[in-house]
Amino acid sequence: MAKTKTTFFCQNCGAQFAKWQGQCTSCKEWNTIAEEIIQKAEKISWDVSSNPLGHQSSVTERSRSAKPILVSEISSEKEARLDTKNEELNRVLGGGLVPGSLTLLGGEPGIGKSTLMLQVALQLPYKTLYVSGEESAQQIKMRAARVYPEANSCYILTETKTQNIFRNIAEMQPDIVVIDSIQTLHTDHIESSAGSISQIRECTTELIKFAKETATPVILIGHITKDGNIAGPKILEHMVDTVLQFEGDRNHIYRILRANKNRFGSTNELGIYEMQGSGLREVSNPSEILISKNEEELSGTAIASTLEGMRPLMIEIQALVSTAVYGTPQRSATGYNAKRLNMILAVLEKRAGFKLGAKDVFLNVTGGITVDDPAIDLAVVAAVLSSNIDIAIDKRMCFAAEIGLAGEVRPVPRVDQRILEAEKLGFESIIISKYCKLPKASYGISIIKLAKVNDVVQHLFG
Repeated sequence: MAKTKTTFFCQNCGAQFAKWQGQCTSCKEWNTIAEEIIQKAEKISWDVSSNPLGHQSSVTERSRSAKPILVSEISSEKEARLDTKNEELNRVLGGGLVPGSLTLLGGEPGIGKSTLMLQVALQLPYKTLYVSGEESAQQIKMRAARVYPEANSCYILTETKTQNIFRNIAEMQPDIVVIDSIQTLHTDHIESSAGSISQIRECTTELIKFAKETATPVILIGHITKDGNIAGPKILEHMVDTVLQFEGDRNHIYRILRANKNRFGSTNELGIYEMQGSGLREVSNPSEILISKNEEELSGTAIASTLEGMRPLMIEIQALVSTAVYGTPQRSATGYNAKRLNMILAVLEKRAGFKLGAKDVFLNVTGGITVDDPAIDLAVVAAVLSSNIDIAIDKRMCFAAEIGLAGEVRPVPRVDQRILEAEKLGFESIIISKYCKLPKASYGISIIKLAKVNDVVQHLFG
């Protein structure tokens, strides 16, 4: 009979304690420690070599003797990747799925996580097993008929017990496994309920062992908490190879896929999708959807050239400056850092002489996206001043520069890529810093170099 013991886990951060206490000493949260019963069972492993069917065996794990080798002797061959047939997902992953990798996808309820993964699974040319613990096979069939009815290589399994999942995996030997979701799985080796800290950790450990020993990519869908963090212990994000975040407002049709962690690629890449009735459509040219097609010239609008990873984007910045009615001026920013907006307004007051202290200032980045690139500072300045004096900026002009506290226009990295993107989209001029060092190349766009905020005001509004 296996020995049973009681352990206490923090439901917020996953820290383990020998006894109950009011406050978690790890994350400092109160009343988050709960008791869980853990059954100590003999450790088992996924041993394909000893079992032709690949079933788990209860034999003791074989020890592997590793020997130290020189770093120069390690093979540097590039890891072969599996093409997901989804360019946006491939870009965020770094080129595709790596064999034996474990990918965790998180996002708000109803944002489209299951739709995205089912759509990818249906389009894959590999034998794919989609395991669902949240929906029935009939529900998945209805969604599959809507998003990709021609699928012929995707298998659906509605199961939550890991032992049964591994038994089916051993029989069909899929190339890719998708789990929807990790919070619904449970294993017989832990006596707590599904979704608990110990269940999530143990089920993830079993999936990691399976993925590494069989070189099969596994994609996990995870729930998030009300704070926007992935539900379960924080160690879950440390255990997996890649953590993806699916973002967006359910009131908007656009969704953004980001990589918070990626052991096989960059974490700066961005994937953009458009939610439609037939599923998620990849947006290959985001600049077209982020810039309004309004033919009229409106004040308070400026176009900024920004970068998300290796991808240059043209985004529209909107500003509204009006007299404060209630005494205390309001400062509101959507998609932009509010503290940085206050800094830019202070620079305009001090260095350019604009009296904005008694006015409300509202700023919005169109398209529902959030941008942290300081290169859009100059576009923010232009939009705020345009709204303040009610003079429209030429729609064929864009901006790419950072604003310093001394009022100087500072250079930004990879400005040549920003210029080429603006040229490709038909802009006639771009304002950058005077101190930018451009490669010796001919551009089909007018490049205006300015040094100070006062120079920008003089150039735009005379």
